[in-house]
Amino acid sequence: MNKIIVAPGAFKNSLSASAVAAAIQRGLIRSNLDAETVVLPIADGGNGTLDAFLARGGTRHTVNVDDPLGRPVEAEYGILPDGETVIIEMALASGLELLDSDQLNPLLTSTYGTGQVLAAALDMGVTRFIIGMGGSATVDGGAGCLQALGIRLLDAQGDEIVRGGGALNQVQTI
Repeated sequence: MNKIIVAPGAFKNSLSASAVAAAIQRGLIRSNLDAETVVLPIADGGNGTLDAFLARGGTRHTVNVDDPLGRPVEAEYGILPDGETVIIEMALASGLELLDSDQLNPLLTSTYGTGQVLAAALDMGVTRFIIGMGGSATVDGGAGCLQALGIRLLDAQGDEIVRGGGALNQVQTI
């Protein structure tokens, strides 16, 4: 018997990699082709990364975090079957698709929500992190993540800087 590996990426703003793979597999099965299909969705670190890692097992968790502009949003992360490895897709907490086109301003957006996801995963006892960094609406170099984890980024007066890429030039002390 032939074997067909179905390994698509996401169709941006349309279907996730898992949904695309399932549709292709259904079509192959309907064709009555004499072949075994193996579904392995792929991703490049952006949208669909979590789905791709969890396609072969693991658990999905939801946490309330701040989106790139500090508004509440639900983000997901996954824990692989080993119970030690967490998969975090930055786009789900700090991503472009969470914003309207008129809200895209990397000087104001922050990775704080991704740091909140990291904190939630740490609370689950994981010890290994795989973080897909594609699809981000931010340029704060992970400063927001650090702030969410309790690290203080201070300006010359000793005050905490505001979130967002535009404030990085004010950091004097970490």
